[in-house]
Amino acid sequence: MQIVLLVVILVALILVHELGHFIVAKLSGMRVEEFGIGYPPRALTMAKIGGTEYTLNWLPFGGFVKIEGEDGERGSGRAFADKIRFLQALVLIAGVAMNLLFAWLLISGSLFVGTPRALEDSEIPQAKDAIITVSDILPGSPAEDAGLKIGDGIVKAITPAGTFTTSDPKEFTDYIAKDTKGTPGTFDIRRDGQEMILSAIPAKNTIPGQPDRVALGIGVAVVGTVPLPFYEAPILGAEYTWELTKEAAVGLVHFFASIFTFSADFSQVMGPIGIVSVVGVASKAGLPALVLL
Repeated sequence: MQIVLLVVILVALILVHELGHFIVAKLSGMRVEEFGIGYPPRALTMAKIGGTEYTLNWLPFGGFVKIEGEDGERGSGRAFADKIRFLQALVLIAGVAMNLLFAWLLISGSLFVGTPRALEDSEIPQAKDAIITVSDILPGSPAEDAGLKIGDGIVKAITPAGTFTTSDPKEFTDYIAKDTKGTPGTFDIRRDGQEMILSAIPAKNTIPGQPDRVALGIGVAVVGTVPLPFYEAPILGAEYTWELTKEAAVGLVHFFASIFTFSADFSQVMGPIGIVSVVGVASKAGLPALVLL
C-alpha cells in the first residue's frame, strides 16, 4: 500500500509539473503534440483536442509533454525552437512555478481541513489532540542523553515534582524546573504514532545563562489540529510554502557544500526505500498529513 501511495504522489507531482509546461506552451502558441499520463509504451489515446493527443501509457511513474521542436528542430512557426528565447524560458520555468502553486494549494487545503501544526496560545483550547512537542534539543543536554528527538510528543511526565499531563508549555518548563533532587524522571513519548517510555534526569547548568535552573535542555511547542477559516488558510499557506521552500533550498546548499569539506551527513539522505517508509508514517497520521508531505 505504501508503494502505491508513493507512486500516486510521484505521478501527481510530475503531472502537475508537466501541466505547467503544457499550459504556458499552449498560451505561447506552441504546438503541443502529446500530453501523456505515464511513460511509453502507449496504452491508449483518450482524446485528441486542438492538435494535442491525450494519452495513457503503460509505465505509471509520471507523465510528459511533447512539444513540437523541443529538440531544436524548427517547424511550422509553432515549434518550441521557432519562438523567442523569452517564451522558451517561460515554458521551462512554468513547471517549477506550477509545483510551487500546487504546494501552496495543498498546504492551504490541509490547513483549512485541519492538520497537525504548531499552535498559538489562543488555539490550544480548541485542539482536542494538543500535545507538547519537542522543537529543539541542546547538544549534550539530559534530553539528548536520554534519546529524546525533535518531533517527539510528550504525553505524560512523572518526576519527584509529580505527574504532568497538560499541554501548556510554560507549565511544563516550570514543572521540570521544580525537580531539584536529581533523580530520573520518566517520560511517556509519542514518536511516529508509537508510544515509548524514556528516562531522563533534569539538571542544572543545562541552559546557557541560567546555571541554577533545572532543565532537560529542550525547546517545546504545542502541536495540534485546528482547522483554519477559508480566508486565513491561503495566507498562512503562502507563508508556510515560502518557509518550506527556503528551508529546502538552504538545506540543499549546505549539504552539497558540506560534501566538498568532507563533513556531509549522509545518514540524512534517503533512497526509494526510505521515501516509502516516510510515506507510510505520514499515511498513518491521516490524509492531511500525507497531503502536507
